[in-house]
Amino acid sequence: MGIDVKQLREDFKEPHDLVNTSDGITLFLRKWESQSPSNKAILILHGITAYSGPYEPFGKAISRAGFTAVGLDLRGHGLSDGNRGDYPSKERLISDLVETISYLKKQFSTLLLFGHSLGVLTALITKKNSNEKIDGLILMSAGKTFNPGVYKKPSVLQKLKILVSSIFQPSKPVINYYREGISGLDDPLFNFKYTLRFMRLASFQDLDLSEEIDCPVILGVGEHDEIFSIESAQSLLDEILSKDKTFFVMPGAKHAVEFTEEIFKDLKSWLIAKF
Repeated sequence: MGIDVKQLREDFKEPHDLVNTSDGITLFLRKWESQSPSNKAILILHGITAYSGPYEPFGKAISRAGFTAVGLDLRGHGLSDGNRGDYPSKERLISDLVETISYLKKQFSTLLLFGHSLGVLTALITKKNSNEKIDGLILMSAGKTFNPGVYKKPSVLQKLKILVSSIFQPSKPVINYYREGISGLDDPLFNFKYTLRFMRLASFQDLDLSEEIDCPVILGVGEHDEIFSIESAQSLLDEILSKDKTFFVMPGAKHAVEFTEEIFKDLKSWLIAKF
């Protein structure tokens, strides 16, 4: 059963903003406002299947640290418009991200990006393509390669069905996303079905890391992350060209990080030191 995104958005009473894109859809921005007046913000870019809502503990922690946290629901996710589990093209993804940054820079002079899992990819894409000044990158729960056995490989027949569907109905989600320990199964705003063209966008293999990043970068991974090993996360950071890089391991944390004060303390120290 489908969800009425527009009605849910109209019913949402907590702080939020809406971005009207150049192709006429609405993107939803959830906000956790700083407890004291601030011109600093952190844009949260969510992982695959998710949306901004589950990042509320992190958003609240950020607001207590003197930043306004803003969570973007990607097109086709959460309370944003768009075909569920789909993105029409990489160019449209880039445009959505760049237009969101331009919108936020009118409100905040200092803007950092926080990317979790898939959000690490979108954060790096945003930094590469935006002409606006982005002051820092916070990258969480990502690495160069997956842990062995995390995802079950589709059969030849399943691959053929996906390929045929993507040719004749490219906007139809046909790929079931599942792994052991996945969260959000009881939340109707999570996506668990995607189009082939979306999944092709969601790959680190085509990510160009050849340009130097002119801002501080911090990358963290959970001690017990089910998808990426500590070594894989460190390898990703090693490939990022930046003169100011920090790596840390979140004790006891899994891929879907629960932002306790203990886990947040290293990131908070970094934010205080840099901003």
